[in-house]
Amino acid sequence: MSGRVQEMLEMLHAMISEAWGLPLGAEKCVIERDKALDILDEIRAQFPTEVAEAKRLVDARAEFIGNAKREAEAIRRAAEDRARQLIDEQEVLRIANERSNEMVSSAEKNSNELRRVANEYVDDAMKRTEEALASALDEIRQSRMKFRSASRGADASPQTHNAPDEGEISANMNDIDIDV
Repeated sequence: MSGRVQEMLEMLHAMISEAWGLPLGAEKCVIERDKALDILDEIRAQFPTEVAEAKRLVDARAEFIGNAKREAEAIRRAAEDRARQLIDEQEVLRIANERSNEMVSSAEKNSNELRRVANEYVDDAMKRTEEALASALDEIRQSRMKFRSASRGADASPQTHNAPDEGEISANMNDIDIDV
């Protein structure tokens, strides 16, 4: 309320409290009717302005509270959305880490298996090569021994002339058995 209405109410209160009481009615008093009615009329004239101002303040307060509630709700929703987003990001990160670990583990297993298979293949190929070389070496030794035997036999036979003819060379060559 404005200061003027407050002042008039205080004047009315003072008028009533200072009024003369009636002899047989302790709660009743005598006041100047015109003066009291003038004060009440002035209060009544001021009252719609005061009520309108009070209503405006109440409406402004209600609007402010409504805006604050809407803003608080928007902040709460944004916080919930952000929290869900962070949770989703953490879940995605957790899943990605799990997949990454699974892929690394699988790659290591595959690598170890490939290494094992490659080692077995190389060992088998080297074994076959060694066996083939050993067999070829045995054949070469046998051929060399046959060649030496044939060569010694040719040296022991009497020679009537210095150069062997083509028939002797081809006969000696038939005796040599070379398997390659």
